[in-house]
Amino acid sequence: MKRCICLITISILFINCKQTTSAQQQVEGSEKITIEDIKASDVERIMNFLASDQLKGRDTGSEGLEKAAQFIETEFKKYGIEPYFKTYRDVFDAKGTATYNIVGYVKGTDETLAKEFIVLGAHIDHIGTGKEINGDTIANGANDNAAGSTAVISLAKQFAQLKNNKRSILFVLFGAEEKGLLGSEHLATVLKEENLDLYAMINFEMIGVPLKDKSYKAYITGYEVSNMATKINDYSGSELIGYLPKAKEFQLFRRSDNYPFYSKFNVPCQTISTFDFTNYEYYHHVDDEVSEMNFKFMASLINDCFPAITKMSNTSNKEIKLN
Repeated sequence: MKRCICLITISILFINCKQTTSAQQQVEGSEKITIEDIKASDVERIMNFLASDQLKGRDTGSEGLEKAAQFIETEFKKYGIEPYFKTYRDVFDAKGTATYNIVGYVKGTDETLAKEFIVLGAHIDHIGTGKEINGDTIANGANDNAAGSTAVISLAKQFAQLKNNKRSILFVLFGAEEKGLLGSEHLATVLKEENLDLYAMINFEMIGVPLKDKSYKAYITGYEVSNMATKINDYSGSELIGYLPKAKEFQLFRRSDNYPFYSKFNVPCQTISTFDFTNYEYYHHVDDEVSEMNFKFMASLINDCFPAITKMSNTSNKEIKLN
């Protein structure tokens, strides 16, 4: 992989660099801030833990989910990500089982825009066990959804280094998605009740393998609902996000953690994914293992999303709007 440097000037210029290994951001009136791109080895480290056998499929209320939560909390503390509530945990009841969302927070730097929020989310829970295959019953949930969780954790690390997002950002790992979007429903309700000014929500779901034969790197659910895909592509300077007809056919917009936020806030809330129904056959399967993941691709996608979300967090107006 060739090395190159992307010079990014906040609110002035974003340059997309396809083969970056580091990004350098020039903030006016200050020294250069060097923000390292996420490497494939960084992705692999996180994935190897979240989708390991010792977590036993991260079922709601399980010891494995608790270990995943502790790992995420440790990562957030290491990066300097603050808890949004008194702790990182937003506790709720999932059909009789106590569980939680993990919610980290980076406050915006602009006195006015800091009151507006972007939510970056992914569900951390999975189904625990599945049909036995060759003696294996652990449904590790690598693509579903340790992959999306890894994206949120990685983006939190990058934004913690940046420290120049004008809008505030929440980094959320949802619980009980597999029980019916219960974690996102709970958090969306709590935030709505406190009158949080939500600008947009981006959810990451099943991004562990590349799309097949597409000109774009990932698709977005509810493509026609807002101009989010167009603006992300504008901000990234590339065809990063595209339209997948099957996502509409299977109503994926309503089937992930973006939907409760859209329902309650009526603002752009959509999911980025690369699962296209042809490129991965292990949905809710015990073979949804880390060994099936493409770490290099995942790192590339995360790094491409970072400048687009950075731009989103710094525009003077809310440029992403419902259609």
